Amino acid sequence: MKHYRLILAGLLLFSTTVLAIEKTGSEQSDKQIQHRQQAMPFAADQTLQTFSKTVHGGIQHITAKSADNTRQIKLIQDYLLNLTNTFKKGDFSETERMHGADMPGLARLKSAKTDDIKYEYKGLENGAQIHYSTEYPELVQALHEWFDAQIKDHGNDVIPEHVQHHSTPAE
Repeated sequence: MKHYRLILAGLLLFSTTVLAIEKTGSEQSDKQIQHRQQAMPFAADQTLQTFSKTVHGGIQHITAKSADNTRQIKLIQDYLLNLTNTFKKGDFSETERMHGADMPGLARLKSAKTDDIKYEYKGLENGAQIHYSTEYPELVQALHEWFDAQIKDHGNDVIPEHVQHHSTPAE
């Protein structure tokens, strides 16, 4: 009888812990969506964003969920074009404002010379992308840390047409 009570108490404790973890995970994803909606000029719930690491840096994609949503596509393209131009100048103030000065990788990215990292904007039919690349291993590491922090804060959606294209970090 004592073993039965111990087992029952253990199951009760375990189920309570699982519910608390599920609630925390749900609250975190709700906070991420809310933060993304406040920080970005486009509607986060109408877009997909992904960060794919590559050998020389990474690629950030933002696409509209609907190819017919020309308003969101234009907002995405304007946002990423502006972001590319500010990064080219070594200006990471928007990132710092959103994520904090202690964001992983950010200090090294800010200290890089303007030609040390290439930021290449590309408009897509349903959004846009920035290709980040460098030949300096310490800056590749900084970009990867920065991408990991972006993923942690914003999530990393699956963009079907890009999954196979970036399935290996060969770029």
